[in-house]
Amino acid sequence: MTREQIPDRRFGRRRYLTSAAAGIGAVLSFAGSATAWNVEDQYRTVVDVVEAGADDSGAESITPVVRERASDDTLLRFPPGRYYVDEQFRLTDFENVGFVGDDATLVPAAYEDFEGPQYRLFRLGTSYAPGRDLRFEGFRVDQTAPNTGIRVLDAVVTDGLVVKDVYIHGVHDSGTWGPGRFDVVDASGHGLVERFRAFDGGCHVDETPNAGNMWRGPTGISVDEHHRGTIVFADCVLGGFPDNGLYVSSETGRTVVDGGWFENSTTGSIRLGGRRGTIRNVTGVVDSNPDRLVRQHPIRLDSGRIDVENVDLRLPRPNGDAIRVMNDVDEASIADSSIAIGPVPSSGIRIDPAAGPTYVEDVDVAIDGSANAIRILGRDAGTVGVQDVRITGDAGGSPMRHAIYCERNGCQFRGLSVDQPGAGKRRGIELRGNDAFLYDSTLETSDVPIVVNGADDVWIEDCTARSYDGDRSIRITADSGTVRLKDDTFPGGVSDAR
Repeated sequence: MTREQIPDRRFGRRRYLTSAAAGIGAVLSFAGSATAWNVEDQYRTVVDVVEAGADDSGAESITPVVRERASDDTLLRFPPGRYYVDEQFRLTDFENVGFVGDDATLVPAAYEDFEGPQYRLFRLGTSYAPGRDLRFEGFRVDQTAPNTGIRVLDAVVTDGLVVKDVYIHGVHDSGTWGPGRFDVVDASGHGLVERFRAFDGGCHVDETPNAGNMWRGPTGISVDEHHRGTIVFADCVLGGFPDNGLYVSSETGRTVVDGGWFENSTTGSIRLGGRRGTIRNVTGVVDSNPDRLVRQHPIRLDSGRIDVENVDLRLPRPNGDAIRVMNDVDEASIADSSIAIGPVPSSGIRIDPAAGPTYVEDVDVAIDGSANAIRILGRDAGTVGVQDVRITGDAGGSPMRHAIYCERNGCQFRGLSVDQPGAGKRRGIELRGNDAFLYDSTLETSDVPIVVNGADDVWIEDCTARSYDGDRSIRITADSGTVRLKDDTFPGGVSDAR
């Protein structure tokens, strides 16, 4: 699947949000299904902006007309045309306001012609004066002209956020805030952002007219510390941005990312924190490494309890771990997913030393660079369970020998299939944590498939371990404690230095 083939799943709001949040136990609903034939019925006043005096040729700014006509319980309709915007439209403390385009294109002014420093087309609500029931849908944004990358929408509501079918064309090249920011500030509030697509990414700020005034540059979509409700991002697309793609920095809200394509952003193409979160059905890609982009993780988990399910991560030019589980994560699960990593050494799944219990199940990792497919750090932060994981590829054994590296106590590995024939003494799994359990697994590697290194109370049962180079099947170091071997197939024998 390519980013142009991301499906358009057009559910009614009630049905869609219920299903999308099921993974975190939330039931989201909005009143009614907002289809084209009934959207006007939801507003007391409907305004055709061209009939109200807005220029639809792209020659004159529409902001004065929008400012005059937007108010509570009002829908502004934008008929086919091009709508030039050279200053921010700001509306706060509103209720039930809509902006709906019909083959409508927004045309931002260039950086030098836009009335700064408020570089936004629409600012609808603030953290101290949020709106309620906002609809914004059906717009193309033409920022293909030089220096026209302006934030399209900054929306803060208590409840009832709907943003759909916003397609941004052209690189975000002005060095200003990224295309979208969305917060639902009431803990019981809900929001949906569906098919918000900034295909072409953004430039590093040092390459823009705003050089020196921003850290790195724009973020594709931001959800900040004011978010406390539940928000769903469905089938969105983000090209590479210099300061994260989709970045949720809230510590209290819930976020669901369901479907979409996210590629080549610095730090995280999806970077997710908050109280609860779900990432599923997405494609994450790293196939370009601009000079200033230090780390490019397709998925980075920052905090809270987060589930990752059915993701397809493709890293032909890796520049960071495919999935990074950070220290502040309370609990994480990664399931039913595939990871493919090219020849530059980068880990598949990295679990940091203080990250909480993490569960990895039914995951394929194809790794060609000398790094760990799964890297588990720390000692006592919580159990890591790995089940039905298949590791393949041509990764060598230098600088990192082991397909799976585990420092942590109390970890369990079941149903592993590890096939690593690469040169340089490639190994299968190294167990350094106490109370480890390895069961019903097959490990075939160029060097020793299983290493117990200083661990105690290790149980290995019903496993097959074979070295392609004829080495031992398992090595136990002299400083290891109790190691129990039961019903295993070890054609290379056991090297036990105790």
